[in-house]
Amino acid sequence: MKKVRIVGVPEHFNLPWHMAINEGAFEERGLHLQWTDIPEGTGRMCKMLQNNETDLAIVLTEGIVKSIALEGGAKIIQEYVSSPLLWGIHVAANSKRSVIDQLKNDPVAISRMGSGSHLMAYVHAQDQNWDTETLQFDIINNLQGAIESLSNGSDAYFLWEYFTTKPLVEQGIFKRLGHYATPWPCFMVAANEKFLATNPGLVDHILEVINTYTSEFKRIPSIDRTLANRYGQRLEDIQDWLSKTNWGNSQISPEILNNVQQRLLSLGLIEDVKPESTFFHG
Repeated sequence: MKKVRIVGVPEHFNLPWHMAINEGAFEERGLHLQWTDIPEGTGRMCKMLQNNETDLAIVLTEGIVKSIALEGGAKIIQEYVSSPLLWGIHVAANSKRSVIDQLKNDPVAISRMGSGSHLMAYVHAQDQNWDTETLQFDIINNLQGAIESLSNGSDAYFLWEYFTTKPLVEQGIFKRLGHYATPWPCFMVAANEKFLATNPGLVDHILEVINTYTSEFKRIPSIDRTLANRYGQRLEDIQDWLSKTNWGNSQISPEILNNVQQRLLSLGLIEDVKPESTFFHG
C-alpha cells in the first residue's frame, strides 16, 4: 500500500476527498491517502509543498501560482473547484463601519503572507481603485485567530470564504460589509515536484478516483443535509453554496493561468510571467 500525504482546509469543498478515503476508493488502487486539515490555509500548504512536508495539496489558485512563480517546488496537476470562491468581507460586529469604502485605509487581517486572504485583499483593493502599495496586514494565523483579534478591538477587515463565516455573522461575531468573487477557478490540486518525479503515473489514479466522486457529488441523496450537519451550516445555505459550486476534472487552461499571472504581476506580487511549463507537470 503506497502512502500519499495530502492536505487541505477543513471546509465543505473537501468533503469528496473524505468520502473517497472513508469508502476505501483509493485503497482499491493500492493507495493509502493520509489527509491532514490545515486551518492556516493556502500560504501554509504552499510552504508544505516546497518543504516536502506533503505530497499533494488542495490550494487556492492565486496562492499556488504565486508560490510556484517565485519559489517553485510544486506543480499544478488539475483544477479541483472550477467555480469562483465567494469571499465575505468582515469587520468586528460592533464596528461603526457599514460600507466597503470605509475600509480603504484600514489594515487587513490575514492568515499568513501568501494566503488567499492576503492575495485576494490585494485583488479586491485593486478593483476598488485603492492604493495597493499602502496595504498593511495583521497576521492572525487562522479563522479562530480572526475571531479573537476582531473581538478584542482590532480595526482590521478580514476576507474569508462566505459560507464558512456566515454562521459567525449570524451569531454576531463578525459584521459582513459585502462579498467578492475570485475572477478565476478557485481551487487547484497541486503536488510537490519530488513526489511527481518518483511516482510517475500515480497521480493519474488519484485524479481518476476524485473526479469520479466530484462528478457524482451533487447527486448523492441528502448530500445537502450531510454537509450542513458536518460543517455546522444551515441547510438553505448549503443548498445555495451547492448551486454556485462546480468541480473541475481537467488541467487549468493556459488562458486562465496567464490571467492569474498578469493580475499578480500588476500588483507587484510576482516578478515576471513564467511559461506554462513552470506550473504544469509533463
